[in-house]
Amino acid sequence: MNQALPVRTVLAHTADLDDATLAAARALLDEVFAPDMTDADWEHCLGGMHALLWEGPELVAHGALVQRRLLHGGRALRTGYVEGVAVRAASRGRGHGAAVMTALERMARRAYDIAALGSSEEAVDFYTGRGWLRWPGPTAALTPDGIVRTAEEDGWILTLPLHPAEEVPLDLTGRLVCDWRDGECW
Repeated sequence: MNQALPVRTVLAHTADLDDATLAAARALLDEVFAPDMTDADWEHCLGGMHALLWEGPELVAHGALVQRRLLHGGRALRTGYVEGVAVRAASRGRGHGAAVMTALERMARRAYDIAALGSSEEAVDFYTGRGWLRWPGPTAALTPDGIVRTAEEDGWILTLPLHPAEEVPLDLTGRLVCDWRDGECW
């Protein structure tokens, strides 16, 4: 009979992770998102907080929360943007993804106006089941050439309101604009 290895959760800023841990996180993302994981995708995960779940010596789940600015309703919203949520295939269905998201959502609630993420089709139900909302309004990116519509992202951007509507008013039918970055904007 196989005994389950203890699961250990580590929450740390990118700056506090050693090279071996960062390499393990990148390898996990490469494995889970192959063949679509790019260097730009990895870069998007860096510079913020990471939630890492270890089962014994093996990294089985990862997620990152990085600061971005989303423009909406004439405001620049301080946004906790979720990146790189992945669970090793053999470890799925055991609550590891939920544990990663619980940690990231807790951090976002204390530090940001709103949380957001770009979802794959496969993950939408997971996120909406946690209270995330599909953004029904139009999306765009603030690029070096100005604001450019990102219609291909419509319906795949999810937000998690973190404060009462009177503190951070959101018009879900309004335009949501992300800040510029290399690779995919969202």
